[in-house]
Amino acid sequence: MDITRDDIDAAARRIAGDVRRTPLLRIAGRELGVDCAELWLKLEQLQVSGSFKARGMFNRMRADVVPAAGVVIASGGNAGIAVAYAARALGVRAEVFVPASSSEAKRARLAQLGAVVTVRGASYADALAASLDRQATTGALLMHAYDQREVVAGAGTLAAEVEADAGVPDRALVSVGGGGLIAGVCAWFAGRSRIEALEPALAPTLAAALGAGCPVDVDVAGIAADSLGARRIGDIAWSLARRHVAASHLLADDAIRAAQLALWHGLRLAVEPAAALPLAALATRAVVPRPDEKVLLVICGANVDPASLAG
Repeated sequence: MDITRDDIDAAARRIAGDVRRTPLLRIAGRELGVDCAELWLKLEQLQVSGSFKARGMFNRMRADVVPAAGVVIASGGNAGIAVAYAARALGVRAEVFVPASSSEAKRARLAQLGAVVTVRGASYADALAASLDRQATTGALLMHAYDQREVVAGAGTLAAEVEADAGVPDRALVSVGGGGLIAGVCAWFAGRSRIEALEPALAPTLAAALGAGCPVDVDVAGIAADSLGARRIGDIAWSLARRHVAASHLLADDAIRAAQLALWHGLRLAVEPAAALPLAALATRAVVPRPDEKVLLVICGANVDPASLAG
């Protein structure tokens, strides 16, 4: 299950013409009320398709042969949007199964990108089952939102960019749903940064696995469920996280919402709730860095209704 830095380097070469090298915003910790030397914000909300997911989806399609039936995926939103964007760019058909918990804004974006959108079930797991049935029928290339080697290696390319731009952070704070993002960050920074996992209290896939000693199903709900709504941590993420994640933190919806608004009002960053967990962890002191630390916050996505930031 290991993803290597060589895998990530290969992914970076493969997708170089398809994705953006997103900015790394380096600010003093005090700008966001944090007692640390620097905060490094990797601005993946500026990525094509609006989230880091485009990295893995382009890598998956570029690394394989896409059949005439195109690609199929289950997604609460961001992975599906990334697949739809990549499929349109590469001229292939995309079908996306979404759960009822997915946002109207994300469904609209999927349709705008030309994907065939099907709402199936109440949760990501229901949409996943439907996508597997469709793939078996059509022979389309199956895309997974977080649990494929190419997808994880693609996510890891953002960590490689961080190191190239600024070096290795002392601490990396990463939101977790199914775990593709933290798996990619672990694959790149393992043994060199303190990597901490952040989850909504109402969607604790990694925390539950760590408590049980293996991946288990959990109920998911709350403000970030459309992005971090996987019912179970991915096998690749579990393999990497259990060895390389130093700590796992659960955050309340009100703290996530407050951090989302703080990013908007303080830095004019319009991001979805999932992208606000790193700041929420610092604001609530769930994570307390040393004063001399440089802390990486992965700002993972921007597929949000701008009207929701008026609060």
